[in-house]
Amino acid sequence: MDDNTLHMTILFDFYGELLTDKQKEYFDLYHNEDLSLSEIAEKAKITRNGVYDIIKRAEKILTEFELKTGLAKKWLDTRQDIEEAIKLTKEIKQSPINNINDLTNKLLKLLENIQ
Repeated sequence: MDDNTLHMTILFDFYGELLTDKQKEYFDLYHNEDLSLSEIAEKAKITRNGVYDIIKRAEKILTEFELKTGLAKKWLDTRQDIEEAIKLTKEIKQSPINNINDLTNKLLKLLENIQ
């Protein structure tokens, strides 16, 4: 899965319910089921260009909502902080006593970011 598809899929998870049923269906078939525009067009009995327009409109809507709210970015940032906190916790567990204070301070800072 390329970066754009992953990004769009995350946006769809956050804002997909704001799309029309047709936009949701075509978006899902294209990005999640990996069907081509032609395959979707054949199933839907519309033109390939029609499918393309619907998907691009859905992507624009999802992107606009993310620009306004930033919820997906906040979620991704929090997820990254949690992964780093887990890594630091494992380091603390295996660290000699003289390194624990520094690692604990880093962990505390990460946890404060998550709040």
